[in-house]
Amino acid sequence: PKECSKLGIVTTARHPAHRHSLLNFAHISLLNNPDVLSMPEQERAWLELARESLAIETVLKAGEVLYIPSHWFHYIVSLQKSAQCNTRSGMPDKPNHYFGGRDTVQECKESSY
Repeated sequence: PKECSKLGIVTTARHPAHRHSLLNFAHISLLNNPDVLSMPEQERAWLELARESLAIETVLKAGEVLYIPSHWFHYIVSLQKSAQCNTRSGMPDKPNHYFGGRDTVQECKESSY
């Protein structure tokens, strides 16, 4: 939740993309490619900001499960066929030093994209 402002997340509750990012995070790898000249400046600016956000990267093996707390933004790349499901698990009252907590989520919800 602390990185919310860097991820282009739509916080307007009535917007069709509410709680989703408008960014294509696959384009982050293109930022340093000199052959990519057609990226719009606004997209480039947002992706430059997103690239600096705190992130955890992992690769799961067959049979492994990853728990992601509610309101933690995530981006998934499937390396092979996979199944995904989610359910909301609430928000922790005690904040995490690096990622925030209930107050950080509320602050994110009150900001606007």
